[in-house]
Amino acid sequence: MRAGPSQDEIRRQNLGALLRYVHVHGATTRAELTTVLGLNRSTIGALTADLAGAGLVSEGTPRETGRAGRPSLVVRPEAERVYAYAYSVEVDRLRAARVGLGGAVLDRRELDRPRNLLAGQAAPLLAGALKEMHPAVPAGAVCVGVGVAVCGMVRRDDGLVRLSPPTGWVDEPIGAALAAELGIDVPITVGNVADAAAFAEHARGVAAGCDNIIYLYGDVGVGAGIIAGGRRLTGHGGYGGEVGHMVVVRDGTRCECGSRGCWETEIGEYALLRAAGRHDARGREALLAVFDAAGRGDARAQTAVRQAGDWLGFGVANLVNIFNPEMVIFGGTMRDLYLASAAQVRSRLNSIGLSACLEHVRLRTPKLGADAALVGAAELAFERLLADPLDAG
Repeated sequence: MRAGPSQDEIRRQNLGALLRYVHVHGATTRAELTTVLGLNRSTIGALTADLAGAGLVSEGTPRETGRAGRPSLVVRPEAERVYAYAYSVEVDRLRAARVGLGGAVLDRRELDRPRNLLAGQAAPLLAGALKEMHPAVPAGAVCVGVGVAVCGMVRRDDGLVRLSPPTGWVDEPIGAALAAELGIDVPITVGNVADAAAFAEHARGVAAGCDNIIYLYGDVGVGAGIIAGGRRLTGHGGYGGEVGHMVVVRDGTRCECGSRGCWETEIGEYALLRAAGRHDARGREALLAVFDAAGRGDARAQTAVRQAGDWLGFGVANLVNIFNPEMVIFGGTMRDLYLASAAQVRSRLNSIGLSACLEHVRLRTPKLGADAALVGAAELAFERLLADPLDAG
């Protein structure tokens, strides 16, 4: 017969739950924590004292109160003292940020990324961005981890990028390469860009409060971050969400993954630029130029956008039928395509989506915008701390 959790285990779980709530929701009164966590006042007081003693939170009176009587103390995350470094490795750019506990972006850097840049070449650039930010870190502040979001298939166990056709990476150990460059003794967590962005939007973005979402992310290719029942759905090895490689056209266009007729060959960057007659163009600015031309009446650009929008709706309808999400979020270049072809997307979705699955689904763009993956990478880095604050802090 399995014994129940010990008092120490229960205490650690409660510490994690309290810190996670304050991390996501910001300054919170003890009274609210008592209600939300279902614990009594003395327990909340003891937990906040432990977290404050570890330097993870601070307590004080509310800055504003219109109520008579003694106000409930407010618990705040120590954003300046406790932080993580976050990286987003995208097709055309490298982004880095220092993110405080509570989700505030305290500092950031952005670099252009040549499309043939391998992990061993990217790592020194990423490390250089961190070194530029480090002098502004307050004395005594603690880095609890590094999170990296990469557009590709990432092995969960060790952060190896198994395959990333948009960047040309195959079996690239970006985590190990970055650790060697940084030379700091903190965990480095590597995840997929779409998965990280979904994590961020679910925690503190447009999908806050939704337990079933799909975040579609586009650049050269297309991937998805999927949250089902409030949990990230990443698959056995961490490779889940590669929806861009659903085959939608038998014997269709050759995909960079080696297959034919993948969904991203109809809605990805190359597909849309090819359909618009811009065979030599590349990158997001080139895509935006197509959308702009379509808006100004360019017939070929309009046809390309309508066609891609129809295929986008086709794929979304299938995902909605399979996962029954509350919300589908369009990020990266999928945001631009969705905004330019919303009528086609909705029409196709309505025509083949199951009525029961369509009843409550909402189509949205990210609240966190282009920062979703970067904030999500930081959330990956904070996970160990939030799971066991006193052990990791």
